[in-house]
Amino acid sequence: VQLQASGGGSVQAGSSLTLSCAASGRIGSTDMIGWFRQTPGTEREYVAAMTWSGNTRLHAPAVKGRFTIAKDNVKNTVYLRMDNLEPEDTAVYYCALKAGMLRYTQYEMYGSWGQGTLVTVSS
Repeated sequence: VQLQASGGGSVQAGSSLTLSCAASGRIGSTDMIGWFRQTPGTEREYVAAMTWSGNTRLHAPAVKGRFTIAKDNVKNTVYLRMDNLEPEDTAVYYCALKAGMLRYTQYEMYGSWGQGTLVTVSS
């Protein structure tokens, strides 16, 4: 499986951005696609995840109500729509894939990763 993340950029607080994660390869319906973010000197932080089937979509408390994970089944692309961005959202964002739904918030459980895309939010 290959994942390619894109869509990062520099925006002002209150703005919106949509990140994309294009996936190729064999992915099962219960596999999880997750978005994580990381700032220098910290561990990767769970942001959102969904099953490849689209039946389950989950968001971390820190972003719930502002971020939305969604999938385009035709393009095999998972999106992270980020609204009302805050400076604290500044990070490198990664998409990743894991088998099954267990422990989906733990980055160590994900075996395939896309390259990071930088999001910078200024106040």
